[in-house]
Amino acid sequence: MSKTVKAVGTSHAASRPSSRTASTTPSKSTTVTTAKKTETGSATRKVEKSMAPASAKAPPRKGAAKRTATEIAAIFARFAAAMPEPKGELEHSNPFTLLVAVVLSAQATDAGVNKATRALFACADTPQKMLDLGEDVVRDHVKTIGLFRNKAKNVIALSQQLLRDHNGEVPAERDALTALPGVGRKTANVVLNMAFGHKTMAVDTHVFRVAHRLDMSLGNTPEAVEDDLMRIIPDAYLFHAHHWLILHGRYTCVARAPKCATCPVADLCRSVDKSLPA
Repeated sequence: MSKTVKAVGTSHAASRPSSRTASTTPSKSTTVTTAKKTETGSATRKVEKSMAPASAKAPPRKGAAKRTATEIAAIFARFAAAMPEPKGELEHSNPFTLLVAVVLSAQATDAGVNKATRALFACADTPQKMLDLGEDVVRDHVKTIGLFRNKAKNVIALSQQLLRDHNGEVPAERDALTALPGVGRKTANVVLNMAFGHKTMAVDTHVFRVAHRLDMSLGNTPEAVEDDLMRIIPDAYLFHAHHWLILHGRYTCVARAPKCATCPVADLCRSVDKSLPA
């Protein structure tokens, strides 16, 4: 098993990004243009965007949900008490293997990705070594993961771009990360947080669900939910927040039959999905 880069710490290296201006509903012509741009994007980039629930395709509603600052702080204080040092579950040994693992994880489980990458990372843990393996060998290593052909192409392409544009190093800037093949905003946020200690919010399907159930966001898109969470979560909890929300959604606040009886914030939850034994 690869040694995992420490995803936690006391240092909060990045400041909270500024809030975005609420978007207006796009016109018909704007919608057509956006659709054409999406069709030309990379396969894995489209996969990452498609992970959001169906409701995420609607324009975002303005504003966060009805939670007071005291309630938000209480929720994250409970998470912190239950899991003081949360960690991501993708196995990696450095920023490059983390980046590759997150790219491979779109529409796949972390357990499935780890099973595929153990042998891959033993052979190639740098961009140059990955290029030396070649696309065919990379594809053979990740063939148990969904969309493995396109993902293997992106792993090779991003390795080439890292060598060409970044001297083989993974950049610590969001714009530079999202310029890499197969890397979208969620992937960039995971890498920035886990590899570089930035306070970011990677919104996957679990974070999206938990944010809505706990009345922390009304956003209909991952970016709208990200904006809400970055604005309302107390700074003291922000570094670990996305891991708490992901793990809570993955193991407790699951999509079907949430395990409310063992939920550390059940008494603070007002979700219609809440179910406690009589």
